[in-house]
Amino acid sequence: MRGAKWLRSSLRQVSRRLGELGRHVSHQTVGRLLESLDYGLHQNAKRREAGEAHPDRAVQFTQIATQRQDAQEAGVPVISVDTKKKELIGNFKNAGRTWSKAPEAVNVHDFPSDAECRAVPYGIYDLARNRGYVCVGSSGDTPAFAVDAIACWWQEEGKDAYPDTDRLLILADGGGSNGYRPRAWKQQLQTAFCDRFGLTVEVCHYPTGCSKWNPIEHRLFSHISLNWAGRPLRTMDTMLAYLRGTTTATGLTVQAVRLNGQYPQGQKVSKAMMKQLNLEHRAICPAWNYCIRPRPLPIIAASSPPSNQELVA
Repeated sequence: MRGAKWLRSSLRQVSRRLGELGRHVSHQTVGRLLESLDYGLHQNAKRREAGEAHPDRAVQFTQIATQRQDAQEAGVPVISVDTKKKELIGNFKNAGRTWSKAPEAVNVHDFPSDAECRAVPYGIYDLARNRGYVCVGSSGDTPAFAVDAIACWWQEEGKDAYPDTDRLLILADGGGSNGYRPRAWKQQLQTAFCDRFGLTVEVCHYPTGCSKWNPIEHRLFSHISLNWAGRPLRTMDTMLAYLRGTTTATGLTVQAVRLNGQYPQGQKVSKAMMKQLNLEHRAICPAWNYCIRPRPLPIIAASSPPSNQELVA
């Protein structure tokens, strides 16, 4: 191979190299000739999975679709949950463009030390009501934080929207604070949600690498990113205002609250604590599908720690 293979060939560069070979054509002509040969400017397309797909991937998608349909037909609330990208709060550049007479001046460098805090937005998307609820914290993105956010949603909106239900279906990613591996996620669901509200929670996890199919990604988070594109998130109140202002033509509305509290990383859950959970794994893809039911009062009193949440409207 010659070195020319590793050169980026813009229209002007191709025109110049053709001139060196005695073929003098303008870059516009080069462009027309390339188009006639079906060439065009393309970005890389993410279409290939790294490694082999999980053998149960298709089975799990079918299971999610079945449980979601059964729940919606029975009037059971179905929520999609995930943590959105963490944001530095301060005078920092925010990706995207917006209409204005002049660009807003922001810091040259995005040093975390110059930030007021690093915001952690945890979203809950109610599929039936097309309604988003975002709890914004400034501590760790932990299972305790995720479950406290879901508990806030239930207290503020869920119990009034679904007064007759005794069940809840949660669609979650396979990793992160609400992943299928962390014991603390299941333990917090038991103690801080199921036991507290007397609700049975069914959880379905998307297979690893399939988070883009989680409804919250394309029905809530994408619209939030568009709403604040090009707008610096200088204060926490600014961020909350943009979250609440997110709407779509199909009727999406969003509520946002600040969730103060300390959520330290590295909380351990022992095997003995896991045995106390009222946890049942499903026959199909048991690691990704399970049900947690409320426990009797004596067990709750012996094992449930107080909630960490402190809600700020």
